[in-house]
Amino acid sequence: MSREERKPIVSSPSSSTCSSGDDEVHPVVRRRSARDTELAGHQKDAGCCDPTSTPHRFLALLFMCLLGFGSYFCYDNPGALQDVFQKELQLSSTEFTLIYSIYSWPNIVLCFVGGFLIDRVFGIRMGTIIYMLIVLVGQLIFATGGVLGHFWLMILGRFVFGIGAESLAVAQNSYAVLWFKGKEINMVFGLQLSVARFGSTVNFWIMQPLYGYVSKSYSGYKGLGVALFLASSTCVMSLICTLILGWMDKRAERILKRNNNPGGELAKLSDIVTFKLDFWMVSVVCVAYYVAIFPFVALGQAFFVSKFHMTPDEANTVNSIVYLISAIASPLFGFVIDKVGRNVTWVFCATISTLLGHFLLTFTQLDPYIGMSIMGLSYSMLAASLWPLVSLIVPEYQLGTAYGFCQSVQNLGLAVVTIAAGIIVDSSGGSHFWLQIFFMFFLLVSLLATCAIWAYNRKHQGNLNMSPAQRATYHTSIAMQCPHVNRRPLLGNYVQ
Repeated sequence: MSREERKPIVSSPSSSTCSSGDDEVHPVVRRRSARDTELAGHQKDAGCCDPTSTPHRFLALLFMCLLGFGSYFCYDNPGALQDVFQKELQLSSTEFTLIYSIYSWPNIVLCFVGGFLIDRVFGIRMGTIIYMLIVLVGQLIFATGGVLGHFWLMILGRFVFGIGAESLAVAQNSYAVLWFKGKEINMVFGLQLSVARFGSTVNFWIMQPLYGYVSKSYSGYKGLGVALFLASSTCVMSLICTLILGWMDKRAERILKRNNNPGGELAKLSDIVTFKLDFWMVSVVCVAYYVAIFPFVALGQAFFVSKFHMTPDEANTVNSIVYLISAIASPLFGFVIDKVGRNVTWVFCATISTLLGHFLLTFTQLDPYIGMSIMGLSYSMLAASLWPLVSLIVPEYQLGTAYGFCQSVQNLGLAVVTIAAGIIVDSSGGSHFWLQIFFMFFLLVSLLATCAIWAYNRKHQGNLNMSPAQRATYHTSIAMQCPHVNRRPLLGNYVQ
């Protein structure tokens, strides 16, 4: 340390120590650096610029939610324009579902690796920016394929899009735990889902009218490509939010002197073999539940047109109900679950009610809005209660790897089931009856996995189905038994 650096920093005359006479000491005044000023401001000011304040953290949450808006909006572009894709590009149901399945195939491996890269190589900020750029590039390639009428180029674009989008979801989950692990985490996951699914809902609302407007100037597949180019503007918006959030997180890390790995452990790909049965069962639920939702929505337009004799616009409206309700209900369910806990019980109820929704749509002629509304509420309930379980099971330094693995196995299921769904519809002459039975089978698998989570947690006296008060007592007990192990949330120490 230099002599200059050892000299005291004096911010006011009153801070100096003076003596009388000739021996009076005159302290050397050094100019404050920007960092000194920022740290001093942090200590004095508890306003919105303080990273530990509620307004600041929820401002970060706003950008955290919006960074996934563009990818969710563009993901379901084909679902909103299913009739246009099949007509203008002359696609069968099996070929159409390839647009969705090709999105999932690379993420069987890359999503897991993407989470590991966040933990070990890129860090959360750089990793999020890289994945968002990949999403934007993929959507632009997809739109270019539409303008040129080259289906193979569109498939390539979806492949690239998928590489970034699912790893982006891993980064988004990691950001949520980083800033909000504690009593707010369920609500935060709910809000993230809300904004993401609002993006999907807006897509179903506007893509048909947008294509109708564009097709007045560009006919055929060129109009489709132009509409997809316009949709990519949402990814540009999300990229801007990603950059802002990265700056906010870097600033918070500097001011709080945050250490996201107090124990010094390093994440390794081999960590996955150390995860316990409850984590594996959570992964099974991730696969079995979501394959009964996403492929159903992807093929939903044709289902509602054929069974309920709707127009494509009417079918899109009812098909978007799941996402619309989840956009509203997810943060509400998250807030309630933060208050009452019992995450495993909520997952169980969500699976049962989703099964009921599929049953009503398949075996009755009730207004489809009823079945879809039940599914929307159930989907919101599950998402707000399931994903936070991962942060209760694995330590923080492994969260990227754990969430990446969940996304990977989910994409494996989606890739296989989406192709199988298209084959089932084609082989059934356009009927969706056996496809619905197929989806209900997976919901039963999800139900069994949830029961396994409950049984394992009960046997080992875990905290997955505890109330918030019980969890607080549980973590206090663990901390007293193992004081050298620090698994506290990175900003959770500052949550009021």
